[in-house]
Amino acid sequence: MEILDLKGRKGLVVGIANEHSLAWWAAHHFRNAGAELAITYVNDKAKPHVEPLARQLEAPILLPCNVTVLGQLEAVFEAIRETWGRLDFLFHAVAWARKEDLHGRLTDCSADGFAESMAVSCHSFISMAKLAEPLMDQGGSLMTLSYYGAEKVVDHYNVMGPVKAALESSVRYLAHELGSKSIRVNAISAGAVQTRAASGITHFDELLNETLRKAPLRRTVDACEVGRTALLLASDHTAAITGEVLHVDAGFHIDGMVFH
Repeated sequence: MEILDLKGRKGLVVGIANEHSLAWWAAHHFRNAGAELAITYVNDKAKPHVEPLARQLEAPILLPCNVTVLGQLEAVFEAIRETWGRLDFLFHAVAWARKEDLHGRLTDCSADGFAESMAVSCHSFISMAKLAEPLMDQGGSLMTLSYYGAEKVVDHYNVMGPVKAALESSVRYLAHELGSKSIRVNAISAGAVQTRAASGITHFDELLNETLRKAPLRRTVDACEVGRTALLLASDHTAAITGEVLHVDAGFHIDGMVFH
């Protein structure tokens, strides 16, 4: 029987907030497939929620990683270098916007707010790719999370739309630049899933209902399905796939209609 096997692989998962996080379900599937994981938490407030999950994963590395704090991201990769000497895959699930920018019009978004959202949600992935590159001398897989609002206008997604569009473009450019080193770079465009991050989007329940009505499969997706897709991208079964935005949204993206 052919199975997805990550035994002996070393992976980094950034962005777990709690047991509902897409990053948690990705980590859960990575570990079940045999991978050893490094886990991060964003700050001391988040640590009590993440630490028990890291114990479940038997993670040998658990470190703070707020990408806006100078040196924390570098410290994570240094710990990986010292502990393992290499990295096989990375899952990036980091996104943020000021409340007033997330809930307000893009037209009214300040330059500082836009820059902060771009730095946290997009450039952090570029920074991780740079730090991962020397640890992936035998190749590897870099993954991040996106959403349909990067492609089409989704009401109430606001500033995160252009920020995620930049992230998806970065995936393609990173894939182009790192492909010669057998490092694959892909994004998962996840459908509407009830997570802590999603709770910041106004009228999110309406988006879930719209998905039920319009998606070809006539249902929403769950975090476990997104996690299984991450497992696939971390495995050798997708060794020829890079620069891709893989939709896990019950087909919602093919409708092409603006959500109102």
